[in-house]
Amino acid sequence: MRVLVDTHAFFWWVNDSPQLSERAREVIAGEGNEVLISAVIAWELATKVRSGKWPAAAGLADDIAFVLDRNAFTPLAITLDHARLAGALPGIHRDPFDRMLAAQAQVEDAPLITADRAFRAFGTRVLW
Repeated sequence: MRVLVDTHAFFWWVNDSPQLSERAREVIAGEGNEVLISAVIAWELATKVRSGKWPAAAGLADDIAFVLDRNAFTPLAITLDHARLAGALPGIHRDPFDRMLAAQAQVEDAPLITADRAFRAFGTRVLW
């Protein structure tokens, strides 16, 4: 199975947090599953650490490439198709990070591992 992980789920995975659902944990750890980590996660982590909104994510923001390598996760770049769809998605949800993750999940045909119900408004397949 190919899945895309949102920022909070990624943070919870790395920190072995009980906030990550058991189903999400099983899929991320599952052999043969391809776990995609978007460049938008690095952007969101760095932005929220810089602004003081998420100081607990500072280490992850600094070491994201190492964490991806250590977990054998696949980095996902932002493409023109992703950007076009993110800008065109309907709905009032304006968070650019969420809009990009929703678009990437749709373009890549991969369910998004997230606890955030806002993604359903975009028509994104969600796994939690």
